[in-house]
Amino acid sequence: MLAFFNKEDEARIIAAIQEAERNTSGEIRVHLEKKLEKDAVTEARHTFAKLEMHKTKARNGVLIFIAPEHHQFAIIGDQGIHEQVGDDFWQAERDLMQQHFREGAFAEGLCKAIEQVGDKLKAYFPYQSDDKNELSDEISYSKDI
Repeated sequence: MLAFFNKEDEARIIAAIQEAERNTSGEIRVHLEKKLEKDAVTEARHTFAKLEMHKTKARNGVLIFIAPEHHQFAIIGDQGIHEQVGDDFWQAERDLMQQHFREGAFAEGLCKAIEQVGDKLKAYFPYQSDDKNELSDEISYSKDI
C-alpha cells in the first residue's frame, strides 16, 4: 500500500466523501497511484474505468486521482456530471487542490475539493429516497485494482 496519508487524514477524507455523498446520488472516489505510465489525466481515465465508475446509474461519478511520488494529480467526472459543470469547474477544483498541495496541506485541499464537488453533485443530482451507495467510499490504492 502506498503510504501517503496518515490514519487520521485518511479517516477525515473518507468522512468528507461520506458527507458529500449524503445529499446526492453522485459518487466520489479518491485513488492513490504509485507509478505513472502516462500523464495523470490519462491514468485517471484508465483508473476510472478499472474502478467501474462509469457504471453508476446517472453517470455522476467523480474521481480524484493522485500520484504523490510523481507530484501529479487529476480530477475527472463521468459524462452526467461533466455535462453539467464543464471543464472550468474541474480546473477550478484542480487549482484549489494545487494551492493546498503546494503548502503541504494535502488532506485539507482534498477535503475542500470533495466538499465543493459534493455541492455540485447535490445541485444536479439530489439525493433520492431509492439511492444506493454505488461505489466504495474508501480510498483506493494502485495495488487494489
